[in-house]
Amino acid sequence: MAEHKHWTYAEAGVDIEAGERAVDLIKEHVRRTHRPEVLGDLGGFGGLFALDRDRYREPVLVASTDGVGTKLKIAFEMDRHDTIGIDAVAMCLNDILVQGAEPLFFLDYLATGKLKPSQVKDIVKGLADGCCQANCALIGGETAEMPGFYKTGEYDVAGFAVGVVERDRLLDGTKVAPGDVLLGLASSGLHSNGFSLVRKLLLEECGYSLYQTIPGLQTILGEELLKPTRIYVLPVLEILEEHDVHGMSHITGGGLPGNTARMIPPSTDAIIYNQSWKVPQIFNIVKEEGLISEAEMYRTFNMGIGFVLAVPPCEVRSVRKKLAAKGETVVEIGEVAPGEGRVKIV
Repeated sequence: MAEHKHWTYAEAGVDIEAGERAVDLIKEHVRRTHRPEVLGDLGGFGGLFALDRDRYREPVLVASTDGVGTKLKIAFEMDRHDTIGIDAVAMCLNDILVQGAEPLFFLDYLATGKLKPSQVKDIVKGLADGCCQANCALIGGETAEMPGFYKTGEYDVAGFAVGVVERDRLLDGTKVAPGDVLLGLASSGLHSNGFSLVRKLLLEECGYSLYQTIPGLQTILGEELLKPTRIYVLPVLEILEEHDVHGMSHITGGGLPGNTARMIPPSTDAIIYNQSWKVPQIFNIVKEEGLISEAEMYRTFNMGIGFVLAVPPCEVRSVRKKLAAKGETVVEIGEVAPGEGRVKIV
């Protein structure tokens, strides 16, 4: 039988006042992501977004949801939480972009065992930074305090995003044809995939410290692993406005083989030349330390290519030039050929 006392929610581990302090701390970051279509302010039961009906003839909404995965463990161990939100945003918005859609708004779900307002502020700062990179509004979210469910200092974060594209400009891969050139946009590193393997191998098996400098890396290991996922939205949307792009792919779990296969018709193959770009050193370190096969590396990691566009040959020079002018590193990584829906890395 419970002790005869006047219990409060705080005594059970849920601090409502801490939640209110966290909301006050994140408001400045949420407001940075404001778009004219957003109605109301933070604190409502739902985020409000009025679609500009004069701008679209036949709008199609595109939705995506994703999380950050076990990369969060690196953030916990480093006690660094201001970039992990960028990963959550990137994983959703890059997926929406693949179909030619402009991201409109984003919502987050943050769950933790013990709510720390300063930690929440850092996480939401990252979410807002990511949204600002894509001109996407952060219109709401949920912060759940769940005592006994998460270890002290740990949390999970997931994102949900909605974008829009005209129906006749929707990219579904059906336009991809033999002769198309595959352009790869460089990743910032591991992005948010393969961390279960990386942690198991480098931290547990090899005994590396996150604060250790490994030859070939420009920073300590923990900083390398926490590099946020690159967000390709604004430069690629500009390309879609001016050029004929036949298909696109976001290189996440499944690597280049698994994700490039999703953007090509079953009557074609994607031929990727793995000597056409320099693989970042972090991937070589993982490969060598784990004696991992080339095939396993390519189906687990992005290997330095975070996004792929299939464009007709006549568009290649101009698209490359414009993306480079926007700060992207662009490489011709392969081509589309007649085939059976396979991806061949040669």
